[in-house]
Amino acid sequence: MKIIDILEKRNMSLSFEVFPPKKESNFDSVKSATEKIAALHPAFMSVTYGAGGGTSSYTLEIAKNIRDKYDVPTLAHLTCVSSSKQTVAERISEMKSMGIDNVMALRGDLTPELEKSDPSTWDYRHAIELVRELKEAGDFCVGAACYPEVHPDSVNQREDLIHLKEKVDAGADFLTTQMVFDNNLFFNFMYKIREMGVTVPIIPGIMPITNANQVDRAIKLSGSFMPQRFKSLVDYFGNDPDAMKQAGIAYATDQIIDLYANGITNIHVYSMNKPDIAETIMNNLSDILGKDFL
Repeated sequence: MKIIDILEKRNMSLSFEVFPPKKESNFDSVKSATEKIAALHPAFMSVTYGAGGGTSSYTLEIAKNIRDKYDVPTLAHLTCVSSSKQTVAERISEMKSMGIDNVMALRGDLTPELEKSDPSTWDYRHAIELVRELKEAGDFCVGAACYPEVHPDSVNQREDLIHLKEKVDAGADFLTTQMVFDNNLFFNFMYKIREMGVTVPIIPGIMPITNANQVDRAIKLSGSFMPQRFKSLVDYFGNDPDAMKQAGIAYATDQIIDLYANGITNIHVYSMNKPDIAETIMNNLSDILGKDFL
């Protein structure tokens, strides 16, 4: 099933992101975790793609396994900045042969080698190039990333929004946000992009912070704004692992309910391959998911 078909329904839905193993020795444990999340039957699951494409084969294998074994639609990530045209063409061919037709088109993080090199020598510089290539290559449903708090490489939000609209005009069918901890930032972002004429579905990304040590990493990865309410939660419960986990899940659940109540029907959770966290959130929303309240 195409992700866009899921997003255009009015039923409340929840999806999860999982990541492949970094090493072959960890494959079985990661596969087991992704299967446990798939067994919860979310709306769909996305599978990330390692920096430099190092785990690309695992990405496709896990995505196919989830889809075939649990009948859960999957979204395979594909990054381009650290890849050659030939490598990307090979990945697209693999996706076609495996029947994977939902792709998240991303620029990807710059490796240390790329940061030291001349950008004019790169085969890809922006995700928009990958979006176009996927649309030309076949009948793919293509997703792209967006940044409510501005892409770290953009000069300002206006420039960022202009580039975002270009990605949509190039063929992106939907957008998923970087992790958001303050819903007001998301709603403000939605207003701005709708005003610019971007009408594709926007999926807010929610990351349950269940360990105080995750906070600094989340800020480093995304530059996300941490509201005082969330900082207070971490300060108060952070030294008690069980309490912090429960509070973090409650905070994420509260965010999700608020988004649903304000007309957002599809939400993506960065599950960090934690089946227990995914299950608890789904249980918290058991009487909401799958319903149309309009």
